[in-house]
Order: sequence, then structure tokens, then C-alpha cells
Amino acid sequence: MAERRWRRAGGAGVRVVTVWAVSSLTMLALAALLPDFRLQSDDGDTITRTAVTAAWGAGVFGLLSALVWPLVVRALLLVPAFVLGLLVFFLNGSLLLLALRLIPDGRGEADPENAVVVAAVMSAVASATSTAVAVRDDDAYRRRLYRLTDRRRPRSARGAGASTPGVVFLQLDGVGHDVLLRAAEDGLMPTVTSWLHGPGAGHRLTPWRTDWSSQTGSSQLALLHGSNHDVPAFRWYEKDTGQLMVSNRPASAAELQRRAVARTGDPGLLAPGGASRGNLFSGGAGQLALVLSVAARRGRGNRSRAGYFAYFSDPANAVRTALSFVAEVAREIGQSTRARIRRETPRVRRGGLYPFIRAFATVVERDVVVAAVMGDVLAGRPAVYADLVAYDEVAHHSGPYSRDAAKVLQRLDRAIALIAEVAQHAPRPYRIVLLSDHGQSPGETFRSRYGLTLKDLVRVACGLPVPRRARRTQTGAEARGALRSALHRPVEEPAEVRPQRGSDPVVLASGNLGLISFPDRPYRLSREEIDRRHPALLQTLARHPGIGFLLVRSEEHGSVVIGPDGEETPLDDLTDDDAGPLAVFGPGAADAVRRTDSFPHVADIMVNSMYEPSTGEVHAFEEQIGSHGGLGGEQSRPFLLSPPTLSTPVEDGGEPVGAEQVHHVLRRWLRECQRFGETVRVVQESPPRPQAEEAFPVSEGLAPDKNG
Repeated sequence: MAERRWRRAGGAGVRVVTVWAVSSLTMLALAALLPDFRLQSDDGDTITRTAVTAAWGAGVFGLLSALVWPLVVRALLLVPAFVLGLLVFFLNGSLLLLALRLIPDGRGEADPENAVVVAAVMSAVASATSTAVAVRDDDAYRRRLYRLTDRRRPRSARGAGASTPGVVFLQLDGVGHDVLLRAAEDGLMPTVTSWLHGPGAGHRLTPWRTDWSSQTGSSQLALLHGSNHDVPAFRWYEKDTGQLMVSNRPASAAELQRRAVARTGDPGLLAPGGASRGNLFSGGAGQLALVLSVAARRGRGNRSRAGYFAYFSDPANAVRTALSFVAEVAREIGQSTRARIRRETPRVRRGGLYPFIRAFATVVERDVVVAAVMGDVLAGRPAVYADLVAYDEVAHHSGPYSRDAAKVLQRLDRAIALIAEVAQHAPRPYRIVLLSDHGQSPGETFRSRYGLTLKDLVRVACGLPVPRRARRTQTGAEARGALRSALHRPVEEPAEVRPQRGSDPVVLASGNLGLISFPDRPYRLSREEIDRRHPALLQTLARHPGIGFLLVRSEEHGSVVIGPDGEETPLDDLTDDDAGPLAVFGPGAADAVRRTDSFPHVADIMVNSMYEPSTGEVHAFEEQIGSHGGLGGEQSRPFLLSPPTLSTPVEDGGEPVGAEQVHHVLRRWLRECQRFGETVRVVQESPPRPQAEEAFPVSEGLAPDKNG
């Protein structure tokens, strides 16, 4: 045992010396290449003296990076993430300048611009060297990673449940079943291809059907907490409180999670002992990082950006991610410029802050979440659920089958492969399950196709003021004509209708799903009352070519669906076999609409855009050419990709229907893993307590390839 300890200590010493030597040589080379960076006195020095100076500088820089950098990053936790990414270069360069000042005899000197370059290069070289040396020794590689993830875990918990398989749920946000299958067949995702058809084949690819609200807030709430009751859309207005609920706002996410837990009486899929990474909701996990539903809290362990600390506390990680961030911003600017020059259609505006938002989603969040998952695996947590949002963000603006989105799928596949590889060093076996929360449907936006937004159309039909551009469109003119006709006004007379005070409708968009509410009434307005207040509204909406159907409540027939021809059909009479207004949207559409109709906060008028089955296109009411949120096409058809060691999602080989049913499938898989081995013991102290900043490793060699 003593001999083994000495061998380990000797190996660690060799690695430190190797990294120090390579860093010193790198500093010497940079001093020779950069005119304003020197390691000699004004009178010149011998080669030996210069080498000693480089060794001093590299050693002090490495020590400062290890000791000071984590403190600096912790102090900047309240800085927005993309701003922190831009500050990385400045901070790293400042550490180098400080290191040069600490060299004896003052022989080190650099101007600020060169200091930034030297610091970035040295961090990258040190990272690569450390990784290369550690990889040569599997035991050292495993011990180093495990130590970084496990240094604060109680000794009594180590080794618990080692024979019991754990499960990693990786959510590829917005990747539909057909998109994944096509990417695997085209070779864009070789890891997924190998799981389906290669040497490790046997994985089961199963599509499932979302609820009417086909978006992350609804789906992930049910996947993690077992209920998405009363979540009619991504955003909706609640008359009883006068609040606008938006799924990706911290306060709304926290409230939705609270309601789901109260309804089910269960803390969630990941309780106890699990980890939630990059999600909207915690799932009852004790280990949290980048979880929106706890972002509004300000406790020590769950500050809104505390999840970034463990990753960015390593300057090598910070520099690599910052470089990739800048490269992604440039890539987006180039791709959007090319799309404008080529006049590609459909197309949306991609300027302003969007390049930075995209870079954050595709680089920063991906890197942090992937590192977190690897840390959880190496720490042996029994269940991990992580959301990778990169594809969804890019597909919204570039299209679900665009070249831009295809590149993102390639990088996601590399992240999956990296997690699978690290899982081989874990203290327990792992089952990796890929899944998505929804897909995306392509199509020109409603505004681009018809020249006005859904809100403009509603206001025109209600006789409310709208921008001049909306009045001048063909659709706007038709809506004004319908209003005049409903009010029995001459065609040439302008329709000036004074709405009741406070009766302006609230019009919200969630992809191709629209919600119209009248906030001056505390109850759900009936079809008859809407007609009395705004006689042309429902018929204008129903007969618009960009709208597929409406859902409203009738005093006489109960809830009714109004189709494109303006004909009403009682919702209770609709079935999958019926050739009614919902038939084009596929099986299960009527049941999905009925379920949403039962929600307390369903809007006065629910609007679903048109859907063209031959092209799969819808018209988003938001500025997105790849959208989701309602019914129609691939947005309602996500996937489950599970290893053969887990049971089939549905016994008869069918498709799970609704995110709540998929939640039960995920729970069953966790129970199967628990029965496979010993009873799982909690990996952390009890009661579970969020520990965001210590949740994952910051090892130099674990970040995925950022440049491919």
C-alpha cells in the first residue's frame, strides 16, 4: 500500500514538472515571436538566465491560476454569463501581468494586448499537456477526475450503490424523431448511428406524442415532475391573478414546479440523490446547476449563476470556452450574412443580441452542462437529467433542417460521445438515455406570409387601432371589411368602434399556438359573449388562411372547435376517426385539445395555425422559421432512444402519449436499475441540499472540442 502511494505521488510530481516545463518552453517561444513581450533585462541575458526567467513566470502564472482565478470568478458570479465570457481574456491577461511583476529582478514585461495573447496560449497549452500526460495513465486519469468531483462528498457515501446502474437522461432540446433519424442515417451523429446500427447496436428509438402545448415548459415539467396540468402554452395570461406566466422566467418556473409538486405529492423524478443540469425545473434533485426554477433564490448554494463557478474556476476551461464563444458569434454573423446575400427563404432577422444569445446556448451552456454531467457520472449519482438547448436555439432562426442546425447536431453528438466515454471510468455502470421534449416544424412566419401579426389581426377585427402597415395589407383590409359587414356599416365607411374600457385583448404567441384573453372579465368568455362584444372577431380568425382552427366555449354546445370554413363542431363529438377540423393534425389531436380545454387558465380563444401535411409547414405567430408550441407536424413528435437493457416504453410497441406518460416510463427505468443491483443509497447528505458550485469537475481535458 505504501509503495502504491509513493508511486502515485511520484506520478503526480512527474505530471506537474512536465506541465511546468512545457509552459516554460511556450513562454520562451512567445517571447521570441511577440515584439512587446520580453523575458530579459535591458542589457540582455544569457540563454540560461532567460530560461530561468521563463520558468519563474510559468510557475507563478500557474500558481496564480490555481489559487487566485477561482476567487476572481466567484466574485463575478453576478455578472451575466456572456459578459463573463468576454471578460475571461482580460482577467487571464491580468494574472499574467501580475506573474511577470513577481519575477525576481523585474525581467518579465509585456504590454496588455500581448499579455492577453500569452495568457490564452499558455492556458491552452497547459490544458493540453495535462490531459495528454494524464490520459497515458488510466488510473491517474480516473483518480484526478474523481477527486475533482468528489472532494466534498462524505466518506461514508463513497462506493455506495456501486453495483446498481445509474441513468443519465440527456435531453436534446427541440430535436424531433425524424430529425434524429435523418441525422443518424446521414452520418451527422456517428455516436447515435453506432447505437442504432453499429457494433453497439440494439438501442431502441421510439417516437412519442406531445400534448397540445409542444414546448419545453410543458413537456419538461411533466417529464421531471409528473404533471403539466394547467400549462396551456409557453406563455399565458391568468385572469385570477392578473399575471403573465412565461415558462422560462425564474419566478414562473418556480411557481409551476410548486404547483406540480402539490398536485402529485412527489418531489420529482430525481429525488433523492439525483442531479439536474441546465433544466427549467429541478426534478427534486439535490444537486443543481443552471436550474431556472431555483434561479430566483439567493441562497449560498443556489445563486442564479453559481453553476458557472465550478467550470470557469479553471482558467483553461474559461479560455477555451471564451474562444469558442467568440468563434460562434463570428460564425452566426457569417451565416446570417450569407443567408441575406443569397436571399434564402424563409428567413428571419438575426441581428442585435442574437449572435451572443446563440453563442451562449451553443457554447457556454453546452460546455458547462456537459462538464456537470461528467462530474455527476464520476461521482456515481444514481440519476442525472440534463438539457442541451443548442439545436433548439439555432433551428428557431435557421430552420430545423438547415446546414447551421446540422453543424450543431454534429457537435452535440461529440458531447454525447464524451459523456459515454467518461462513464467508463465511473464507479457504477450507467444507462444513457437520449430523449427530446418536442420537435420543430418548419415554415414561414405568420407575419412574413401575411404582412401582419396575430395581434394586429385580432385588433383589426375588434376595431382597435393598429399600425398603418397592418391596415394596408390584404389581410388587414379583409378583416376591416368583415368588421364593417358585421356592424352593418357601408363598405366605404371607416370602421371606428370604441371598445369598452379595459377590454383590449391580451394576445400571446407560443410558436404556432396563439392565446387571446379579455382581462376585464374574471371568467372564460363564451362564444356568444365574444360575438356580442366583437362580432367580426371569431369569423375573421376562423376564415383566415393562416389559421387552422379555434377553440372557444359555447353556452349552448359546450366547448367547440371552429374550423377554416367557420363551422362549429362540439369538442366532445370529435374523434380520431372524424374527418373534422382536427383530422389534418393527426391522431390524438382531439384528445390533446380536450385536455387543454379542461385547464383552469385556458385562454378565451385558443388559436392554432394552419398545417400543410405535404410540406410539414406551419406559420409561427412568433418570428421563428422553426417553431413549436402547438399542433402540426414534427413539433409534436419527439423521441426516446434507450439502451436494450431497459424495457420497451410501451409494452405493445406503441407510442407514449403525452409527457406525463413518458414520466412514468422514465420512473420505471429507474426502478429497473435499482432492482438490478443493490438498493441505491443516497450519494449525499440527508436531507438533500442544493450544492450548485461543487457539482462538476473543472478538469482541463474534459471540455468537448469547441472548434469543430
